[in-house]
Amino acid sequence: MTSHQLTVWVVQYAIAAVIFLLLDLTWLGRIGRPLYQARMGHLMADPPNVPAAIAFYAIFVAGLVYFVIHPAAADGSWLRALIVGAFFGLVTYATWDLTNLAVLADFPSSIVPIDIAWGIVLSALVSVFTTLIVRALPAWAPAST
Repeated sequence: MTSHQLTVWVVQYAIAAVIFLLLDLTWLGRIGRPLYQARMGHLMADPPNVPAAIAFYAIFVAGLVYFVIHPAAADGSWLRALIVGAFFGLVTYATWDLTNLAVLADFPSSIVPIDIAWGIVLSALVSVFTTLIVRALPAWAPAST
């Protein structure tokens, strides 16, 4: 891998991370937090475990870039980013929610469809926006495959 190729990955990651954080923190601050608090406040840490949250964001964004954004940007396909990003969100958020539902006695089933839907929307939006931004900046778009 050349230094330029590595830089392309890093730039894609940085763009996706900023978009992801802006969208997810907006969701958590305005809509999600009251929903989660009402349904599973007894399970929520106060304060949240910040290192665990940072690790989640870092790994999740890396997955989006590797599996969705980089290939979609190489193809120049925002539609691919939308579809594969949505599927990535479905798989990852369903894994979290359905595992919790299966193994935690007090995990509320009412939160599962809400959280999975958010994962789908969030992943699709981050993937599409990042792909469009990267394609608009040719120096940071990967070579077509």
